Amino acid sequence: MTAPRTCIIGAGISGLCAGKMLSDYAVPYVCFESSDRIGGNWAFGNPNGRSSAYRSLHIDTSKHRLSFQDFPMPGHFPDFPHHSQVKEYLESYADAFALKENIRFRTSVEHARRLPGGGWEVRTADGAAHHFDFLVVANGHHWDPRFPDFPGEFTGRSMHSHEYIDPSTPLELSGKRLLVVGIGNSAADIAVELSQRFLNNTVVISTRSSAWIVPKYIMGIPADRLFATSPHLPLSWQRRLARKSPVLLTGRPERFGLPTPNHHFLEAHPTQSQELPLRLGSGDVTAKPDIRRLDGSRVHFTDGTSAEFDVLVYATGYNISFPFFDPDFLSAPDNRLPLYKRMFKPGVDELAFVGFAQSTPTLFPFVECQARLLAAYLAGIYRPPAAAEMRRTIARDEKRFVGHFADRPRHTQQVDYFVYEHDIRTRELPAGRKRVCERGPVPLAGRAR
Repeated sequence: MTAPRTCIIGAGISGLCAGKMLSDYAVPYVCFESSDRIGGNWAFGNPNGRSSAYRSLHIDTSKHRLSFQDFPMPGHFPDFPHHSQVKEYLESYADAFALKENIRFRTSVEHARRLPGGGWEVRTADGAAHHFDFLVVANGHHWDPRFPDFPGEFTGRSMHSHEYIDPSTPLELSGKRLLVVGIGNSAADIAVELSQRFLNNTVVISTRSSAWIVPKYIMGIPADRLFATSPHLPLSWQRRLARKSPVLLTGRPERFGLPTPNHHFLEAHPTQSQELPLRLGSGDVTAKPDIRRLDGSRVHFTDGTSAEFDVLVYATGYNISFPFFDPDFLSAPDNRLPLYKRMFKPGVDELAFVGFAQSTPTLFPFVECQARLLAAYLAGIYRPPAAAEMRRTIARDEKRFVGHFADRPRHTQQVDYFVYEHDIRTRELPAGRKRVCERGPVPLAGRAR
C-alpha cells in the first residue's frame, strides 16, 4: 500500500512528533516551518514571532510527566526545566530521529486549499505551489494574543504577555505602577518577577474569576507525580474528591487577598505557583477583581475601587488561528474547534490537527499519543467511524471533558491526558483496526494498493 504524501505545517513539538511518527510508519512527508529553527513556542526569541517564552520561564510540568515515551528527558535536567533545556531536549529529539531532513525552514505557508478531486494545494511565501494528498495542521495555539474588551481607553502603555521578555524588554518596567490582567501561570510568573523589590514597582494583579492555587512540590516531590486521573472511575467523582486539595495544600485564595473563585477546583485551570502566595502575603503584589472600565491612566475595578497605572500587562490567553485557511472553510470562533478525538474534522478525510488541546497535566505525551493515531490512519491500519458517529462522539467528549468548565475561550480545548491516552490505546486504535478489516482504510488521494 502506498501511503499518502503528507504536508505538516509547523515544526514545534506537535509537528516534530507528527513527523517522527510518520517516519516510523513509512509515511512520506514534508514539514514547512516559517522560522529558521525548530521548537515553536519553546524557541526563545524565535524570529517568526511565534514564541511566548520569557527569559526566566520554567515549564510548569515536571520532566517526569513531560517526556516522550520513547525519548525520556535527560536525568540531569532539573524537575522543572528552563525553556532553554526544553529547546535542547527538542533539538536532541530531532537529531535522534533525523527529523530536520524533512523540514523546509524559512518557508511560511500562506494558503492551503482543499482540491475538488482530493488532496491539497499549499502555497508558500515564496510563491511556489505544492501539492499533497494529506495535510497536518500543527501551527500551535499560543502565538495569537487575545485581548479583553473593557469599556473606555487606557492612555498608558499596554502589552500582552506574549511580548514580555524580561523587566527591561520590550519596556523598561522599573519604578512603574503595573497592573497584570489575568491569573494563569504566565500572569503569576510575570507578577512575581516584576514585584521584586529592587525593581521598585507597584504590582497589582486583576482577575475576573480568581483561581485556586496549587504548589509545584508536595513533600519535596513534584506535585504532578503524585496525582493521576483514573480512566476507570467517573471524572465527576474524581473532581469532587479533589475539591479540597488546594485548600489543604496552599490555603483559600482569600487568605492572600484574592477574590473568592467563582468556580470549584478543576472547573477552571488552577494556577500552579509556589511564589505567588508568598508575594501576595508579603505585600509585594496586591490583588483586585475584574476591571469595570478604563479611564485614561486610571483603572476602575468591579469592587468600586480605582487606581492609577503606568503599564497594563494582559496575560489573557490566545486565539486559535489558521491564517492559511479561508475563513469560510475553517476557523475557530471563540476558540471552538470541534474535532473527533481533538484531531479529525468530520467529512474532511484529508486533514488532521495535532496539539490543539489544553491537556492536563501534560502536553508532550498527549501530542505523542495523537501522532501515533495519525500515523496509523495514514498507514491504513486505523479508520475512524462514519461522520455521523464522529459528531456524536465529539458531543459526548465535549460534555465529558469540557462540560464542567466555565464557558470561556480558554477552556474550550480542555482534555484529561490520562483518560484520553487510555481511550486511544485501549479502545480507539483497536476499534479503528477492526473497521479497516471490515471496510478497508479510508480512501485518500495518493493511497494505492
